[in-house]
Amino acid sequence: MAFLVKSSDQKQIIKPQRHVASVLPGDVATVEAARDVLQGKSKRGILARILPFLGPAFIACVAYIDPGNFATNIQAGAQFGYMLVWVIIASNLMAMLIQTLSAKLGIATGLNLAEMCREQFPRPLVWGMWGLSEFIAMATDLAEFLGAAIGFNLLFHIPLLAAGILTGITTFIILGLERRGFRSLEAVIMALVGVVAASYLIETFLDRPDWGQIAYHSVVPQFGGTESVLLAVGILGATVMPHVIFLHSSLTQHRIKTPDEQQKRRLFRFELLDVIIAMTLAGLVNLFMLVMASATF
Repeated sequence: MAFLVKSSDQKQIIKPQRHVASVLPGDVATVEAARDVLQGKSKRGILARILPFLGPAFIACVAYIDPGNFATNIQAGAQFGYMLVWVIIASNLMAMLIQTLSAKLGIATGLNLAEMCREQFPRPLVWGMWGLSEFIAMATDLAEFLGAAIGFNLLFHIPLLAAGILTGITTFIILGLERRGFRSLEAVIMALVGVVAASYLIETFLDRPDWGQIAYHSVVPQFGGTESVLLAVGILGATVMPHVIFLHSSLTQHRIKTPDEQQKRRLFRFELLDVIIAMTLAGLVNLFMLVMASATF
């Protein structure tokens, strides 16, 4: 929103100033390396040039390997075999597109999706969207919290109450990493995603699935009755998550500040690569879940 100020001899457009987060000590090296790449000054190898831009999509992709994905993918594989592999692939492609647009919004406008909604929509609608978003976030957090607590319970054979307390402590520790900068949080999340991906990859190959059938059902859409349709809807709903669309735009809006449009375009190309890598990894994890369940059950 801009304000028009009239004087006796001129009109001046004044835009409200927005707070821009300063670079924390833990992020200085990453931000400087990214700026060197965007300005064409970096002489590092291609991998070293890409690394400073990887992170936001990996945080976002956690939403694509949550308890909802576990439940729907494993049930789909156990009940219908490889039939719904194509649903996972299609859902992941949709998620890639949506997350790309979310990241682009943060880079291009400097606003996240919630701020953009506040500026574009009437106030009553904004209040309604806020209330609904809070309710959805609490429902989602409940599933994530219970999933983590059950995980601790299964791994360490501790009571569920103690596992819940441990989950809360772990959550605050991970979130506390943001005080050191975004890079520490991104590194931990990327490591956790890597562990999950490696675990399912190993399980999948140990189960020796039928790769020919997997390839066939990847490109041939099929359903096996009403229940398979419901499961397909569940897979889609567990994959394309509204809250992470808001999150991704906020992760990119102030991460790397660029002074001109040309550098913003370069930044977006690197962020697109981040989305492709992270979402492909998340998609493979979902695929491995279904394949493992199909081969095992």
